[in-house]
Amino acid sequence: MPPISQPLRKLGFLTIGLFDGADPGRGHESTLGIIELGEQLGFDSAWVRHRHLQYGISSPVAVLAAASQRTRRIELGTAVIPLGWENPLRLAEDLATVDILLGGRLNPGVSVGPPMHYDQVKEALYPDTADVEDFGYERVRRLLDFVRGRSATDFSGVEGFEVFSDRVQPHSPGLGRRMWYGGGSLRSAQWAGEHGMNFLTSSVVKAEESEDFADIQLSHIRAFRAHHPDGDRARVSQGLVVIPTDSASPEQRAKYTAYVEKRTPRTVTPQGPARMMFAPDIVGTSAEIAERLHAHAAFQEVDEVAFALPFSFEHDDYVQILTDIATRLGPALGWRAAT
Repeated sequence: MPPISQPLRKLGFLTIGLFDGADPGRGHESTLGIIELGEQLGFDSAWVRHRHLQYGISSPVAVLAAASQRTRRIELGTAVIPLGWENPLRLAEDLATVDILLGGRLNPGVSVGPPMHYDQVKEALYPDTADVEDFGYERVRRLLDFVRGRSATDFSGVEGFEVFSDRVQPHSPGLGRRMWYGGGSLRSAQWAGEHGMNFLTSSVVKAEESEDFADIQLSHIRAFRAHHPDGDRARVSQGLVVIPTDSASPEQRAKYTAYVEKRTPRTVTPQGPARMMFAPDIVGTSAEIAERLHAHAAFQEVDEVAFALPFSFEHDDYVQILTDIATRLGPALGWRAAT
């Protein structure tokens, strides 16, 4: 097996939190149960995606507020909140509130860009300002300022019986160091580094300087750290879809294999005008997956991961996959479960 520079230090997972529109409570309860299971298995972190106007978690901050009352140790994150749907000041208040409830365990991940299907949703989302909204990095910078305690107004003090602050309240002092940027381009990696964020690199990147996924991802990691004040110590978390089959039933193995085969064609060449490259999903025994990861150029540069759970599986499938990751794959990568 090819050597790696360091053992895996932090092991996390990412879930989309799908639900049935006729019974959304059951799906949300399943997501909370999966997060609780992750803590029991010793995972270091659990992350939730967002899905607006779809049948997945539309309010990850609210879900993590609920999870704050059902966990005690595991770090909870968002991967990622697209800021095109958010007001940075209001989001800063929500993030700080949840971080306080979590006792400093929140890892907010964000990204920029116009909301998906913007032409169809802009009148509902920004009826008066749709054509002048800024969906670039400035939106992240504003959020960072508010989270890190910079003034949001020039007014503070007492007015009647009410006391006003000039910065977002509550203020959670350590949250600013736990802000993550989810990026798939070289410029995003550089920007995140320049602004002292942590970096989430996922199974999707832009094919800018190469058509080899691992090489592209590696270049992003190195560019991020080259521009970060902490240099090589700057935090990067890699997110790939891995599906261990050690304890899977024959039916589950067949389902997993079919899922990966259906998604594989999109990984061969860049997709669409933006030339997006998708990483191949990795299915097999934990030993087989570990061997492929050890040989992955970008994986060799990180000591944190947040493996993504497949979108459309059942609760029992996720239990099996998470259990195998924690008890077999993680140890094969040099990871030790948290206690």
